[in-house]
Amino acid sequence: MLVHPQFDPIALQLGPVAIHWYGLMYLVAFAQLLLLGRWCITHRPWSGWTAKMLDDALFYGVLGVIVGGRLGYALFYKPGDYLTDPLAILKVWEGGMSFHGGFLGVLIAMALFARKYQLRWLAVTDFIAPLVPLGLAAGRLGNFINGELWGRATTVPWGMVFPQAGDGLARHPSQLYQLAGEGVLLFVLLWLFARKPRPVGAISGVFLIGYGSLRFVAEFTREPDAFLGLLGLGLSMGQWLSLPMIVAGIIMLRWAQRQPVPEPA
Repeated sequence: MLVHPQFDPIALQLGPVAIHWYGLMYLVAFAQLLLLGRWCITHRPWSGWTAKMLDDALFYGVLGVIVGGRLGYALFYKPGDYLTDPLAILKVWEGGMSFHGGFLGVLIAMALFARKYQLRWLAVTDFIAPLVPLGLAAGRLGNFINGELWGRATTVPWGMVFPQAGDGLARHPSQLYQLAGEGVLLFVLLWLFARKPRPVGAISGVFLIGYGSLRFVAEFTREPDAFLGLLGLGLSMGQWLSLPMIVAGIIMLRWAQRQPVPEPA
């Protein structure tokens, strides 16, 4: 039976300042987005992007991730707690971020970015979408290092005991499943799909379908949040939030198929 290594969550201590692994994973996510984005600007000129646009998009995106992720956690997972104490939403150091909230925050941020540069919103999300999955993988690695968001009890040979769970049961290392699926696999699929010009909205649609489907499946191995449990039809909150992504992605992809394909520069 495997046991979680219990990594020290603090990666680096600089006097009174503690740098946590999870915070470093955010930096890794943003850094890889810049590197991949610059590669795309050079090798996929039909996008029409510049380095300055990418830097601005990252600024907007960071704000969207942080504000949206925090608000999404409050609204989707603990609305009662935050209605009782609204100022607690500012206590980001206590943890609590929602991917789906961060995703909505990024969509709004990219809409503002698109308005600033007078671009089509979906053209912006098409460029950004392939740059996102490896950042998601970094986040799941941070979850694994922290020994949080563990999976459901299992008898598979690679089941792992997470001491933080407090029950000694072998569990799915669901963080690593999500790292491999929503992170690496989704990156490969999107990267290959985006290697030639596509109708506007097509890449965004594939992202929605891919992430939503992979997250939906992975949730079957992930322990539901203790304060929520399973909801209607035996599905978790993560699954219910992923279903609209899948539906929206299918609609968007069907719509995109009727749009013209941009000519390569």
